[in-house]
Amino acid sequence: MREQGHMHDHPLLEVNAIDTYYGDFQALFGVSLRVEAGQVVAVIGANGAGKSTLLKTIAGLMQPRGGDIWFDGELIENAPAFAVVKRGIALVPEGRRLFPSLTVEENLKIGGQLGRPGPWTLERVYELFPVLAERRNLPAPALSGGQQQMAALARALMANPRLLLCDEISLGLAPIIVRDIYARLPQIVAEGLSLIVVEQDIVQALSAASHVYCLQEGRIALQGPAGELTRESISAAYFGV
Repeated sequence: MREQGHMHDHPLLEVNAIDTYYGDFQALFGVSLRVEAGQVVAVIGANGAGKSTLLKTIAGLMQPRGGDIWFDGELIENAPAFAVVKRGIALVPEGRRLFPSLTVEENLKIGGQLGRPGPWTLERVYELFPVLAERRNLPAPALSGGQQQMAALARALMANPRLLLCDEISLGLAPIIVRDIYARLPQIVAEGLSLIVVEQDIVQALSAASHVYCLQEGRIALQGPAGELTRESISAAYFGV
């Protein structure tokens, strides 16, 4: 255990042996993970492996019963979710969760409400996703699924986070749309962000990330640099065969 704020060589995010529960049901067992500044980390695993639970725990939406989470050298578990956002962690939730009664632009402005300083403004997110600029005055449900996913990403960027948590970006989207969204991640990282990408799509995750963690039934079954993991070892960890 290290002293708070003591070390300067700490990773941006350090998750140490967390246990997370839904009531009496244990969803995560001693999960550890680290993300360096400017790194894209992928978390892969089958449905129900605990991927979303991990992101929710990092985002402060759920509290771990054991273990601890450090962000930029400070202990963050038990901080309420809004305090975590203020500190610089933004979640793009599964299912996108846009406000249906609001326009695209109003949804984006909600992301920027906390006013953290940083590079991301309406102008910048419209440069990254020109289709959103064209549709800024439409109600969110008028967008296609892929455009809604872009809007959810843009809304999270508006909070100017240092760590972006992306839950199942490619769920239910056509492969060409998924590639289009993933093609923009390098521009996001170039602004000094780190990303955790939760994916069922192994190929997509491996192409985007430098480090991969495979979750299986709430435990880390495999982890390593993306370039060193074989497809065989990943599918064995993924499916538990």
